[in-house]
Amino acid sequence: MALEIERKFLVKESWQPKGRGVEVRQGYLPGSGPLLVRVRRQDERAFLTLKGRTEGITRAEFEYEIPAADADALLAFCEPPLIEKTRYFEELDGHTWEIDLFRGANEGLIVAEIELSREDEPFSRPAWLGAEVSDDARYYNSNLARCPYTAWDKG
Repeated sequence: MALEIERKFLVKESWQPKGRGVEVRQGYLPGSGPLLVRVRRQDERAFLTLKGRTEGITRAEFEYEIPAADADALLAFCEPPLIEKTRYFEELDGHTWEIDLFRGANEGLIVAEIELSREDEPFSRPAWLGAEVSDDARYYNSNLARCPYTAWDKG
């Protein structure tokens, strides 16, 4: 079984994108049962991903590349709003950080994720890294689709 071990952090305002990002549109199919079904269009590529329940920072994940036209058709069946973001990649000491700059209903949110090979794997923290939100379910993309960042009471 494929496992995803991921930590998630807020990003400080001092962060600036390096290079060109990847445009991402993704949504979640309703009524998926114990598996979350995500459809993602990432520039010209597209993926169908099945995700299990998160235990700590680990969950089962199965991802399959699909034709972009199929993804476009499936996105129409996803619960609105779709997640819209630009994803940037930064390498640091053998790890790849994925920094998501959200648009649309989640405008103003910037989150960085790092995938690890084990939960206790050490990693370097870039200066722009903010508070860890790995255990805060509000920051799961699936929850951002249901309750977007712009709708949160931030007071």
